[in-house]
Amino acid sequence: MDEQFVELAWPEPEIAMITITREQSLNALNPVVLDQLEARLNEAEGLPAAKVGIVTGQGSKAFVAGADISVIHHVSDATQARAFAERGQALFQRFAESRIIFIAAINGYALGGGLELAMALDFRIASETARLGQPEINLGIVPGFGGTQRLSRLIGPGHALWMIASGEPLTARTGEALGLIEAVVEPAGLMEEALKRARILAAKAPLALRECKRLVAASRDSSLPGGLAIEADAFARLAVSDDGREGTRAFLEKRKPEFRGS
Repeated sequence: MDEQFVELAWPEPEIAMITITREQSLNALNPVVLDQLEARLNEAEGLPAAKVGIVTGQGSKAFVAGADISVIHHVSDATQARAFAERGQALFQRFAESRIIFIAAINGYALGGGLELAMALDFRIASETARLGQPEINLGIVPGFGGTQRLSRLIGPGHALWMIASGEPLTARTGEALGLIEAVVEPAGLMEEALKRARILAAKAPLALRECKRLVAASRDSSLPGGLAIEADAFARLAVSDDGREGTRAFLEKRKPEFRGS
């Protein structure tokens, strides 16, 4: 049986916890880890109750220190190298497009492919000891799992180009100031903060929660008029849904709503 490097746990019925457990290699991403990461994503998405996911790395040193350099070094030609890049891009896009809202709990180094994974998730919470970077330039290459595209969308092209072209890492606090990180906490409080935020989201109406993620994602790729039209369509559907009716009724009746995802 192949060794397992990615674990899925359920701290609560609506919250999935995905942990990369290749600690001896600082949770570096190789084809096996990517396959197992996708398998755990499939398992989480297969349970209708799952609303929120937390992704983290095992140990205190690294979230994910990057792609496995030995894999990159041993590619035989550009076709094989492109296939590796496209494999990572496709998987990370699946997280970005998943109906589940994902929180990255960054417990240490998030470098290269690790930062690219974190950026594909919906929120990023980091330990004060975390370090964030795209150091591929120091290997004579560039990011391949989406870093050049997602980083500029999060922190702007100037800051993104500096990080990518210099290879210099950021502290968690600097990442927060730039908008790359949503919250920075003491190392011991990282998972507590991630779970607190996951519980807040898990308590919301399921259909509306999914639409929130979809609509914000659409704002990055749509014109303002196009995005407004998408928003109006979503509002119209949810306003007459069972959950929409229940939510407004509960407000008027001054009670807690009971959402059912319909």
